[in-house]
Amino acid sequence: MSKGITPRSQNYSEWYNEIVQKAELADYAPVKGCMVIRPYGYSIWENIQRVMDAKIKATGAQNAYFPLLIPESFLKREAEHVEGFAPECAVVTHGGGKKLEEPLMVRPTSETIICAMFAKWIHSWRDLPYMINQWANVVRWEMRPRLFLRTTEFLWQEGHTCHATREDAEAEALKMLEVYRSFAEDYLAIPVLTGRKSQSEKFAGALETYPIEAMMQDGKALQAGTSHLLSQNFAKAFNIQFQDQDGSLKHIWPTSWGLTTRLIGALVMVHGDDNGLIIPPKIASTNVVIVPIIMKDADNARLLEVCESLRKTIADAGISVNFDARDQYSPGWKFNEWEQKGIPVRIEMGPRDLKNNAAVVVRRDTSEKKTYPLAEVPAAVKTLLDEIQVNLFARAKKYRDENTHEPKSYDEMKKILDEKNGFMRAFWCGEAECEAKIKEETMATVRVIPFDQPKDLKPCLACGHPGKHLAVFAKAY
Repeated sequence: MSKGITPRSQNYSEWYNEIVQKAELADYAPVKGCMVIRPYGYSIWENIQRVMDAKIKATGAQNAYFPLLIPESFLKREAEHVEGFAPECAVVTHGGGKKLEEPLMVRPTSETIICAMFAKWIHSWRDLPYMINQWANVVRWEMRPRLFLRTTEFLWQEGHTCHATREDAEAEALKMLEVYRSFAEDYLAIPVLTGRKSQSEKFAGALETYPIEAMMQDGKALQAGTSHLLSQNFAKAFNIQFQDQDGSLKHIWPTSWGLTTRLIGALVMVHGDDNGLIIPPKIASTNVVIVPIIMKDADNARLLEVCESLRKTIADAGISVNFDARDQYSPGWKFNEWEQKGIPVRIEMGPRDLKNNAAVVVRRDTSEKKTYPLAEVPAAVKTLLDEIQVNLFARAKKYRDENTHEPKSYDEMKKILDEKNGFMRAFWCGEAECEAKIKEETMATVRVIPFDQPKDLKPCLACGHPGKHLAVFAKAY
């Protein structure tokens, strides 16, 4: 398999697209803006689902499923929500060969239809908190699609909860933010910033949006997950009321939160190199691949037998392992393929290794090779996988920290963003007009307003007025 990958330094965008396709993560679908997630890409998503599903259920939420089609009138009940999503909506006007009495929206998100059901199910304070999650697909018409990062249809989980008080709802939204942060850092090995969004960047219909923001290798930001404290407008529009302990009727306080298949794109852009993917062991569908080096006039039958025995021993240790015994491809071709797919550890064994009762172990993150006696290979692999997980996070954090800047002037900020991107920690007045000016002149937006704010706020870097926040600005996907 020829690598044929455009170097990141030459064209980062082409590098990304080529890796996604050459590593067989996804491909373009016949419908513009849509993608086909291939088995290898979907196996990573299944691992994300497996871990996140357990974490979500641990918070008390239960899985359910709601319809793909939503009555148009539902979206119109919450003005800010419909205004935010109307340009992205796909609309069904005909069904069964006839024009529908009411158009149906292909769900861009499910707040409205879930709220309609909450109104039927919630009656008393005893019903709260009510916590639902669904794994589903959504459709948002995308004008500038990119595989995994922005597609017309994508997969996600969306959680929706109802609470008696704003304080309870906000605590739940922040709890889920921490779930997302720990998952991104502990499993994906992606360091993230947390905080809240500016009013112009928050979710349509939310009082507050809390994101996790990651830095890609080109210095741009990627929003990797969001948790929202929704306004009571949803509860009022759909009449979701409960009888409180004092007998009074009150509207619930809702939250919603989600992460999507764009996390697979984040894995590519945070950890990949010019040879292909590098998948963190905790989320890889296969952690180890064993590649025999078949040669003429060698005891290949014995070699394959020993490789299979090694595979079984590694698998019995609870490590996902693949024995690549395909004989239609050369060892070099297979080395290339598995390197491109980012398998954390590769084990090579040829006639000489067989004779020495040893194997060569290669780690994907550093390309370091080391020969081990066969009896020591399983333990060595287990240790290497832990080291790779730690190293990938440390390497990504080091890159982010080295590319996080505190410009002393607006001109310096513009210069950095023009030359090399990165995160800009800058004081901001909090005014929408100033935020819009910065976006227009630099293409950078407020990615997050960190929770931890300095006591002494300096003047806004862009306009010189009193600073209200220390914000992180960046160009973003």
